[in-house]
Amino acid sequence: MSASRKFLLVGLTGGIATGKSTVSEILRSLGAEIIDADRLARDVVEREQPAWSEIVAEFGRGVVSPDGTLDRKKLGAIVFADPDRRRRLEAITHPAIRARFLARLDELAAQGFAGLVVFDAPVMIESGGYKNMDRLVVVVTDEATQAARLRGRDGTDDAEGRRKIASQMPLAEKAKLADYVIDNTGDREATVEQVRRVFRALMADLRARSAP
Repeated sequence: MSASRKFLLVGLTGGIATGKSTVSEILRSLGAEIIDADRLARDVVEREQPAWSEIVAEFGRGVVSPDGTLDRKKLGAIVFADPDRRRRLEAITHPAIRARFLARLDELAAQGFAGLVVFDAPVMIESGGYKNMDRLVVVVTDEATQAARLRGRDGTDDAEGRRKIASQMPLAEKAKLADYVIDNTGDREATVEQVRRVFRALMADLRARSAP
């Protein structure tokens, strides 16, 4: 933790349909400051942002909707099918996302914020970004629950759902790197209780690190 920061920087990650956004929402209600990587990723590619212009130059006007915004589905289809194109997209967007993330941390440090700053990011472990966090929280659930949630959320059939789950780093491997694991298999009340317990533990970690 930087000497100029009074907050604890907590990484929050999981897998597809593990309920990470539910955990993030509960943490926010408890007073944590949430920085959402998906939100940052959307912000940096808004129309006429530098990253928007670079993406259009790289991928062509075919990835632009009639209203001038990026057609994320078309762009996603291109990069999903071609790892080289995906790496090119990441080379455009990741530096812009990182700059916004660091700017937000600087703002919070300048305000003297002294609680938990939670960076909610889906591929934090795969990218190595978790190494820059003070603590890491991983949200897990079982595969049957993931598949059922995908079916309910996206209308994904079971075979496609299992393919999506299998394409990701196994949750058990992510959990090994975590300081805290939240099992979101049960009902909301069980999850709320776990999140509260982890929040209290993280605040105790912050106090211990802030002690003279």
